[in-house]
Amino acid sequence: MPLPTFLMAGIQKAGTSSIYKYMEQHPEIGLGRAKEPNFLESELPPETIANNQAYYEKRAFRYSYEKYLNNFSQCTDELAIGDGSVNCLFHYETSIPRIQKYIPNAKIFVVLRHPVERAFSDYLMHLRDAIDSEQTLPLTRQSPSSFQLRKGLYYNPIKSFQETFGTQQFRVFFYKDLCENSVKMMKSIYEFIGVSTDFEPDTSQKDQTASIPKNSSINRLLRKPNPLKTVFRSTVGTLLPQEKRQAIRSWLISKNSKSKQSVSLSPEEREVLLDFYREDVLKLQDYLNRDLSAWLK
Repeated sequence: MPLPTFLMAGIQKAGTSSIYKYMEQHPEIGLGRAKEPNFLESELPPETIANNQAYYEKRAFRYSYEKYLNNFSQCTDELAIGDGSVNCLFHYETSIPRIQKYIPNAKIFVVLRHPVERAFSDYLMHLRDAIDSEQTLPLTRQSPSSFQLRKGLYYNPIKSFQETFGTQQFRVFFYKDLCENSVKMMKSIYEFIGVSTDFEPDTSQKDQTASIPKNSSINRLLRKPNPLKTVFRSTVGTLLPQEKRQAIRSWLISKNSKSKQSVSLSPEEREVLLDFYREDVLKLQDYLNRDLSAWLK
């Protein structure tokens, strides 16, 4: 079975879902059935799998090499085969050894976004999906160990990847360039992973257009397991096919949603977050020899 020849290693909330969609269009690129198998992030201890069997059965590519290989079994004669596990950059300490072990010659690229904007987008996603109450605290009240904040500390992960794989095998792209000229950036990615740059993707459709709930309590009720949903499924739900129940749920969620453009960070909150990232941005700027002063404003 084929193995990936390239890895989109990060970072979450930096346009990677859209980039993955654009790569799907290219006739010389093959992609796995699961965008983020996450097998390369870290090794899961057998007892962790055993104690959470039902959870990991739904995420089979996550812990089995054989199942990871099977994720790409439909790829045949494509010039490039891709893995879109975008948390590999964040989990660099465990992912780098696994990449060296399983796909040592793969091309690896990341897309970086203004860390404050990335963190806020991540925050809105957690708010929308009712994930983890600690992660839906206001960003400026979160612990420095919060994943939402730490994912924007790019310097150590980038330095480790580049020193391990070298500039011929590892490349850094920027979300700003994707926004300003998506076709040009995609052609740069195509060139890096070794497919034709003559192909021009349709980048008119953006993926992951975010919304946020009008009422968080209603949102949690609709999205998370709870006694009311259990009662509904066991009574009224038995009279409706699953597709109809899902359509009703989606309609209710949409009615309780508003555009993410309706919320923003206050100048005071932004300044707190800029101070949090300032030292890391300055170190990354020197390391990459790229002007990142816009990330300090």
